[in-house]
Amino acid sequence: MRTGMRHQEYIKALLEKRAKEQRKINPIHETGEKLTSPPSATTLEENKLLTEYIEQANLQKLASSIPTQKHPLFLKKFFKMKRNQQVVVYVNKNDSVYEVMGRVSTVGRDFVMLNNLTDRIWIPYGVISSANIPSGVPNFTNSHQYFLYDNELKKKLMTNFGDTVSKRDLLKQQFYEETLRTNVNSWRGLWVEVTSNAKSYIGRIEVSEKKGLTLRSMFDGNEIQWADITHIQSIGSISKWKHCFKDIWNKMFSI
Repeated sequence: MRTGMRHQEYIKALLEKRAKEQRKINPIHETGEKLTSPPSATTLEENKLLTEYIEQANLQKLASSIPTQKHPLFLKKFFKMKRNQQVVVYVNKNDSVYEVMGRVSTVGRDFVMLNNLTDRIWIPYGVISSANIPSGVPNFTNSHQYFLYDNELKKKLMTNFGDTVSKRDLLKQQFYEETLRTNVNSWRGLWVEVTSNAKSYIGRIEVSEKKGLTLRSMFDGNEIQWADITHIQSIGSISKWKHCFKDIWNKMFSI
C-alpha cells in the first residue's frame, strides 16, 4: 500500500501510532519483559497433537522407504517413549522366545539397556521379537523423561560441547546414539553373563571390538561374536565368586 511518505516519515508515524496503542499482556506467550513466539497459529494443545501426528507419519514413511530398518526404527521409537518405564521384551533364541523385564535405561542405535533392582541387561534389536508394557503397569506420558538443564550446564554446552557431553553418560544418550559395542566397552571390568544361541559365558568384560566381545575369567577367556549374542546381563558379587570358585575347583581337579 502506497502512503506517499518517505521512509523516515513512515517510521516516525508508525512509532507514534504504536506509542498510542493500548498494551495487552499475552498470558501464554509473554512473561515479564520477555516475549516468546507462538509455535504455530493453532492452540498449544492442538499444536502438540499435530506435532505427534507428524512425527508418527514421518516414521511410517521412513519405515516404508527402508523396509530392512522398519523393525529397529519402531523399537527405538518405542523405547525412547518409554524411557525410565517398565517394559517387557520378547527375545528370540534359536526356535524359542523368552521374556526379559526391566526399566528402559539406555536406548542405543542397535540395542536397548534395561535396569532391574540388581542388574543391567543389554539386548540387541536384532534378537527382539516384540516389546510391550507389562500388564497392569500404567502407561505414563514421556514428559518426565527430559533432562534438566541448569544455566551453568547450558553455558558449558554452548562453549565446550564435546568435553561436557563426553563426561556425562546422560548427555551422551541425549545427543548421540551409541552402538552396543561402544556402550559395552565403557563397562570394561564389569562381570557379566553373556547368553548366546549356543551357550552362556560368565566373565569380566575385557574388550569390546568390532569382531566380538571378549570376556576374561579366572584362567581363560572367551570371544563371543556379536551376531550370536541374545543378551548381556551384569551379575552380582555372589554369582561372581561362585563362578570363580567353580573355576578354581575345576582347575585343581583337572591337573
